[in-house]
This record gives sequence, C-alpha cells and structure tokens, in this order.
Amino acid sequence: MKPSASNLLRMIAVFKFLKALLMIIVGVGALRLVHMDITALFEHLVRHFGLDPGGRYVGAALQKAANLTPDKITSIGVGSFVYAALFLTEGIGLWLKKRWAEYFTVILTATLVPVEIYELIRHPSVAKVFILLVNLAIVGFLIYVIRHKNALEPPAAFL
Repeated sequence: MKPSASNLLRMIAVFKFLKALLMIIVGVGALRLVHMDITALFEHLVRHFGLDPGGRYVGAALQKAANLTPDKITSIGVGSFVYAALFLTEGIGLWLKKRWAEYFTVILTATLVPVEIYELIRHPSVAKVFILLVNLAIVGFLIYVIRHKNALEPPAAFL
C-alpha cells in the first residue's frame, strides 16, 4: 500500500476515534441525567445563557426535554456506547491496517448514508452536508483501497 493511502487510513482511524470519544461523552452525559429533572436543568441553562424561553427553537428544545423519560435517556446513553464501540472497532482496525476493518468500515458507513440523506432533506444544514460528503469520501476511498489490494494479490491456491 502506498504511504499516502496508509496515511489516509490513519486519518480515517483518527476520525473514527474522535466520533467514538463524542459518543462516549454523550453516553456518560445521558446516564448522568437519568435521575435529574431535565426540564429544570434546561430552564436553568436557558436563563444562564440569556436565551428567550419563548423563542421558537429554545421553546421546542424545552418541550422535547420535558418529554424525556428516564427510559429514553437510558436508551440514548446505551445507544451512544454501542456506537462508540463500533467506532472504536473501526478505528483500531484501520489504525492497525487490518483488511477486515476496511470492509467493516465500508459496510457501516455506507449503511448510514441513506439516514444522513433523509436527515439532510428533512432539516438541511451545512454541517449535515459536510458530514455526508466526508462519509461518502471515506466509503469511496476504502472501496478504492480494497479493489486495489484485490488486484495486487495473487489468486488463492486451492488445496
């Protein structure tokens, strides 16, 4: 594998590690909120930052916070840890340049692309476009690497 391709694999691994770190932070934060009055906490944060609680977005966020049950919060925390484990698996495998990690990352990342497109259509934002483009670039690059490796490998011998 060319050094530049190897460096790109490492950059993708670092990206996966950062995503895992973010998911761990979300998971820990969610589990810390399980036994708290989330509505009161959000109202305090709104006052602290001087936001208008009657504003369109702040009001909607407060309403969503009021609807969160301890079970929903626990599910968010556990789900975040599951995603973190997947991202760590991808990252470690890519960092170690394991072939299975390339396939694993292509499959996982490609399966999330339709969800990202749906979310982008529902609520467009520059950040969502950027994330979609990064994930498409990762899938495209890894498919290129996998195909290039397949072309270089000799055919398997039958025993």
